[in-house]
Amino acid sequence: MGAFYQNRTAHNERPDSKTTQSQQHYDLYNNAEVNAGFTQHSEDGLTQARLLVGGITCAACTWLIEQTLLQLPGVSRAAVHLGQSRLDIEFDPGKVTTGELFHQVDRLGYRARPFQSSSQREQMAVEYKRDLRQLAVAGLGMMQVGMFAIALHAGDLQSIEMEYRSLLRWVSLLVASFVLTYSARPFFVSAWRHLRVLTLVMDLPVSLAIGLAWLASLWATLTNTGQVYFDSVVMFTFFLLLGRFLERRARQKNALAWFDAESTLPIAVRVLRQGEWMNAARQDISPGELILVPAGETIPVDAVVTDGRSASDESTFNGEHLPREIAPGDTIYAGTLNLLETLQAKVVGSFVDTRLAALQRSIERGQLEKPSTVKLADKIASYFVGFTLFITLLTAIVWSLLDSSRVLWVCLSVLVISCPCALALATPAALTGAANGLRRSGIIVRGENAIEALARSTHLVFDKTGTLTEGRLELCEVIPLSTMGEEDLLNLAAALQVHASHPLANAFSARPAGREFLKTKYHVGAGLEGQLDDSIYRTGSEAFCSQMTPALSPAPDDNLYWIALCCDDEPLAWFGLRDTVRQEAAAVVSAAIAKGLQVELLTGDSSSTGRQLATTLGIPTVNSGVSPQQKMDHVQHLQSEGAIVAMVGDGLNDAPVLAVADVSFAVAGATELARTQADFILVENDLQAVIHTWRRAKECARTIKQNLGWALAYNFCGIPLAAMGYIPPWLAAIGMSASSLLVVINSLRLNRP
Repeated sequence: MGAFYQNRTAHNERPDSKTTQSQQHYDLYNNAEVNAGFTQHSEDGLTQARLLVGGITCAACTWLIEQTLLQLPGVSRAAVHLGQSRLDIEFDPGKVTTGELFHQVDRLGYRARPFQSSSQREQMAVEYKRDLRQLAVAGLGMMQVGMFAIALHAGDLQSIEMEYRSLLRWVSLLVASFVLTYSARPFFVSAWRHLRVLTLVMDLPVSLAIGLAWLASLWATLTNTGQVYFDSVVMFTFFLLLGRFLERRARQKNALAWFDAESTLPIAVRVLRQGEWMNAARQDISPGELILVPAGETIPVDAVVTDGRSASDESTFNGEHLPREIAPGDTIYAGTLNLLETLQAKVVGSFVDTRLAALQRSIERGQLEKPSTVKLADKIASYFVGFTLFITLLTAIVWSLLDSSRVLWVCLSVLVISCPCALALATPAALTGAANGLRRSGIIVRGENAIEALARSTHLVFDKTGTLTEGRLELCEVIPLSTMGEEDLLNLAAALQVHASHPLANAFSARPAGREFLKTKYHVGAGLEGQLDDSIYRTGSEAFCSQMTPALSPAPDDNLYWIALCCDDEPLAWFGLRDTVRQEAAAVVSAAIAKGLQVELLTGDSSSTGRQLATTLGIPTVNSGVSPQQKMDHVQHLQSEGAIVAMVGDGLNDAPVLAVADVSFAVAGATELARTQADFILVENDLQAVIHTWRRAKECARTIKQNLGWALAYNFCGIPLAAMGYIPPWLAAIGMSASSLLVVINSLRLNRP
């Protein structure tokens, strides 16, 4: 298999039937053991496969592959990821086989093989070298033909011997022909692929422009008459290749950064086994084992420090160059760098469970549907090619009546300048840049579509516990009901709460437990009971403690969580607990309201603390005591009234509403189920990231409008000027390439953290 993949990588593109592999060639992938590495099976009987596709050059290639595969029986979804050259496809194995899918991609002229990170990087390296060679040949050819063109133009002005002019033309023909067949080949291949399925794409006018200019110049050279424009042919090829080369490098830059992060993980790790430190493969480490991370080495897996103090460089995740201090009890993350001292840490999971792997999965996760703006741009681009060909034909007719000697070159300028590359790049370039920038800020983006929806959001809905609050109850007040001192009461409560695992017990964990209770029993939803000496103690709710101690006074009427402590029939104390509000919560709510968002609080807590929190933070609308189903119903009601809802939550009960909302955030520390349903996951424990994400989404929306505006304005201004003969072909090539580069560069502004 290794030799097979190596040989497949070395093959060139094969768009014609003579070199296309037969169906039997791909029957190998129908073997269950072979396709197990790149396919998954869902409960509904469908299979998801991930393929690496070589030869993809632009958005038109992705459209062709997707639309062709969707026409196959049994294929329910096909999505090509341009930046990673990856095809995600979902199909019914009873109607179409995996081998047939490979064969169909091959028939279109693309190279398909199972997707693996190592294979992807290998293919990116191969394609980078190929693109660089094509660009270098075009550049050298442009310089050579340009020198000959200067001599020819000077000869036309000052006269030149016929034999010398003929020699310069023939040499220019040889150089331009080599550039055409080697460097410009991708344009012709792409145009032919789409014409075979009766589709018009942007490479068609490009191929017509290059091919017609070369044929006209060839005829002039053979007949020794007229003008030759070999310099325009090679110049146009060079500038177009340069634009696509820079655009592709911009798309792959983020993927390469994540490849580098994973490749730096150590292969061998020092692990404690049978009382001795020994080397073990990173993949063989199990959760719970102790590992050593020497200073200066990359941390192999997520782990909790048990011994040692150091600092870690976590710029891979958040772009922050200042290191984070590490002490026992802190979590260290795979892919980050241990800077100062050797650490001993306990492994919390395998590599697939690490934060680095989660970030990589978020980058690789495909979208089931393209954003509406992408669909609009694709639709406009598909019709635009037909419009361009019509305008070119009309221009040819008009100029044949005005000046037949200029027909060819004016038509070439129209074909070149009208290429809608910038239009096709306008939206995906901006969305990709925004997603990369957010990831560098420590925000996992699980779907670029969500960025577009967030920019249009009208409502921002928060859960309370664990979202606007820390989710950790703290003891803030003690009311003694007996002659016992406050310290003794706290020590008794702490000793009894040691036997509980509910969140209330954490509020007493810092107190010393000096006494040892016997026969403890936890009553779910009520409280805790235990025996000390000959007395029975209870701590918990008012109803639970009143059963044993009828003399217990009612809990104070304020907005704290109150739990009682009783001994037999004697009430001892009331303890008031409060869930601490996040320090940044007020600023986040204030900023959201100032930006025009409708902010609401949606919480399952039926106590008055929800309304008090809303009053404190300035949230105008509160819905408390709601079940998970009622949360979903409320959000769906807002959506039925035309609202675009962004939901922020963290718990298991928030997962359904996070899935229903148009856009969803899972805060740091959220449950795994909530994280799987969220569009954005906040890695850092800071709600300010919600506002930062919203601002970046709005900035992305503005950038998309700028890109689309520039692309449309460029075409609508450039086409009339070219049709009137004011723009020569070489200048049209520069303008078309510059428009695409401007769109990419404008979108790269969003790539910052």
